Amino acid sequence: MTRRVPFLSDTMTTAFAAAMLLSACGGEPAPPPQRPPVEVAVVTLAPEPLTLSRELPARITPSQVAEVRPQVSGIVKQRLFTEGGKVEAGDPLYQLDDATYQAELSSARAALARAEASQRAAERTARRVGELATTGAVSRQDRDNAEAALDQARADVGVAKAALRQAEVRVSHARIVAPIAGRIGMSTVTAGALVTANQETALATIQQLDPVYVVATAPSAELLALRRELKAGHLDSAADVPVALLLEDGSRHAHDGKLAFAELTADPATGSVLVRIETPNPEELLLPGTYVRAEVATGQRSDALLVPQEGVARSPTGESTALVVGADGKVEQRVVKVSRTVGDRWLVEGGLDAGEQVIVEGLQKVRPGDSVRAVERGAPALASATPNASGEG
Repeated sequence: MTRRVPFLSDTMTTAFAAAMLLSACGGEPAPPPQRPPVEVAVVTLAPEPLTLSRELPARITPSQVAEVRPQVSGIVKQRLFTEGGKVEAGDPLYQLDDATYQAELSSARAALARAEASQRAAERTARRVGELATTGAVSRQDRDNAEAALDQARADVGVAKAALRQAEVRVSHARIVAPIAGRIGMSTVTAGALVTANQETALATIQQLDPVYVVATAPSAELLALRRELKAGHLDSAADVPVALLLEDGSRHAHDGKLAFAELTADPATGSVLVRIETPNPEELLLPGTYVRAEVATGQRSDALLVPQEGVARSPTGESTALVVGADGKVEQRVVKVSRTVGDRWLVEGGLDAGEQVIVEGLQKVRPGDSVRAVERGAPALASATPNASGEG
């Protein structure tokens, strides 16, 4: 009887025969093919100077404002300026009817002349009495009276001069002039109107529009952080750093401003601090009351590290991480600390050092520990040579 060998025994026999064949040929089992290094694009971090800035909403205010009011009462005789035009300090704006003040001026001049004449008479009398007193012709009392009369005459001259000066001032105030240079607005009165001294309503308003002030509010927490950075030596002074202004249409003002003032007290309701910026405005494009955005410099760093945003990711725990190519060509994962965006890059505060290569392209193809071939982003890619992974028996 013929005995049938099970199928499993046939399979084992075939494997054994194959092994014997390989042994006879003197070959070893072929190793698995090795994965070639993946080519990734990197950015080498290098320190660079950086001006830190903060964009703040702001409002334009004139650098000087003067509300023109009369200092004497009278009827407006003539308006001497063009509404909306430019005026210089001292330019005449209004002429009041000054007939009454001219009459008072003439009276004051006459009073001064009379007082001066009385003084001259008192001087002559005092001189004669003094000569007679030396010979005993008059009493000492007469001499004292003459000297007192002279002193009184001199005082009367002083009073008359003061009255004359006061009359001259009233006449000069009847011609209202511009206290500052700038652009004058609409007049609130016309010829024939009665105005009174120091009235509540201004006759016109003059605003100086070159330069102008840009008033903004900054969070007090940012100023606190700025002071800490300055104290730690991380920032240089920002006193001379220009401030850029963005207009309502998105365009940039042609002239940069400078930080002129920062309030020392924070608003308890909003926690903000008032910041004032001074900027040239020769074209008068910046009008009072309009809103702009101010890029206020908060300091400078001479050795800032900036990493592209695509090179930083968030871990499931919320940490910022980056993949770095180590000196051995292998990928390392770093936990980094970033503070703010600067354009399309992050400002690095910790976790990365100058000279390190951060992967920015090919992140999906690599994991920590993988060997990679780093190519600087923007440089021509190296030719990828795929090694032959097949073996022969």
